[in-house]
Amino acid sequence: MKDKNRAIKVIIALIVFFSGFVLPPPGGMTQGGIQVLGIFLGTLILWLTVAIDWPSVLCMGGLALVTGLDMKGILGSSFGNSTFAFLMFTFLCTYALSETPFIRRCAMAFVTSKWAKKGPWYLAILFFISILFVGSFISPTVLFIIYLPIIEEMYHVLQLKKGDSAASMLMIGLVICCGISSGMTPIAHVFPLMALGFFQEATKEAITYTQYMAYAIPTGLLSFIGSLLVFRYIMKPDMKALHIKDLDQLKLEKDPMGGQEKKVLGIFAIVVALWVLPDLTKSILPSFAGKMKELGTAFPPLLGVVLLSIVSDNGKPLLKFTDGMKQGVPWAALIMASGTLALGSALSNPEIGLTDQLGKMIAPMAETMAPLAMVFVLTLWAAIQTNLSSNMVTVTVVTAIAIPITLATKGSVNTAAVCAIIGTMASFSFAFPPAMPCVAIAGASGWTTAKSLAIYGSIIAFVAVVIATFIGYPLANILM
Repeated sequence: MKDKNRAIKVIIALIVFFSGFVLPPPGGMTQGGIQVLGIFLGTLILWLTVAIDWPSVLCMGGLALVTGLDMKGILGSSFGNSTFAFLMFTFLCTYALSETPFIRRCAMAFVTSKWAKKGPWYLAILFFISILFVGSFISPTVLFIIYLPIIEEMYHVLQLKKGDSAASMLMIGLVICCGISSGMTPIAHVFPLMALGFFQEATKEAITYTQYMAYAIPTGLLSFIGSLLVFRYIMKPDMKALHIKDLDQLKLEKDPMGGQEKKVLGIFAIVVALWVLPDLTKSILPSFAGKMKELGTAFPPLLGVVLLSIVSDNGKPLLKFTDGMKQGVPWAALIMASGTLALGSALSNPEIGLTDQLGKMIAPMAETMAPLAMVFVLTLWAAIQTNLSSNMVTVTVVTAIAIPITLATKGSVNTAAVCAIIGTMASFSFAFPPAMPCVAIAGASGWTTAKSLAIYGSIIAFVAVVIATFIGYPLANILM
């Protein structure tokens, strides 16, 4: 039965996929435009119902057949895009970091501090803050997997049992903080980076990492505070069940940092510095800032991978390249990122004309809708879709529609700010199992339920939409 259902979905998707090659284009649309639209919708069906990897490859193959496009250009905008290289090299760097005790050391430093022993809510807040801190430079799925044994150990020491509301709150908070942290920076996080890339592809202008983080970090922290208020006053877990006096039993990383950990951390710090410093020093070191901008965002992690492969500890390289490529790079996600990059390039291609056509169709609506109302609708759309489907699909679909709509307002709505918000909200996927693997794992863990994740994840997602619209957008509008 499953094979039959899958076959039906694939057949329907393929019919839609190739429909643009046999149907005449409607008025005002080019032949290439209807072909790209059919490929977009067919691929979207496959992404949502079948898989994210091979449909992305099919998408690139289909785009190569479109009138006005060619295979060389498609490969250049996908695998040849600097975003692909940036993601691959960054994943390799974060893999090397995850192989050291550093992440566990950070987590334990928070939850065993004297502040954590002041009370159950202090402990919970510090545990969540440790996730936000580490998650700022680690992919959310990797972060969740690393934190699972830590939270299991905390449950044991705190004498929590499955079914306890406090245990459920901690697990839900872990999932939510993984999502929030991945939207706060573009470092090792696919979804914000894709949104920034789509904006640059469409407008030939760039949103810098510093600009993005200056908006996204405050927005993420306010969303985190909102989630704490939801936990405290809506969920109302029984925090008295936490035996915080037993925290000293947690197995700490008592040994000082070893050579491997220090070297990996030092190289990772260099990579992050090369991302951030050019924007901060362009007034005093213009030649350095200009050179780094010329090299692009993929150069720092490339340098990091080379250094990690060269530098050794006890005769072993800090990064064994083959292991990193096998275990540290989520290839399915990377292949989909390539497909969406090619699709985004095709959708915004002036010869295809889809964005111009869509802009003409949407312009009347854009002229009548209040700017902030438009921002709210697009933000809410991104939040809902990312919790019901793939984050990458969300970024691709919502930015493809949002960019021409906002550009049609002729400045009334800041397109850069909206794209940044979409990148953030696409990361806030913590309500339903299709959103992220960690949601499904947490819901099946026994420590919380899929129903609880759906209820509180949805409430917190809506709180984040309000914050992003009425606080994040005005801030991004100033910065971008």
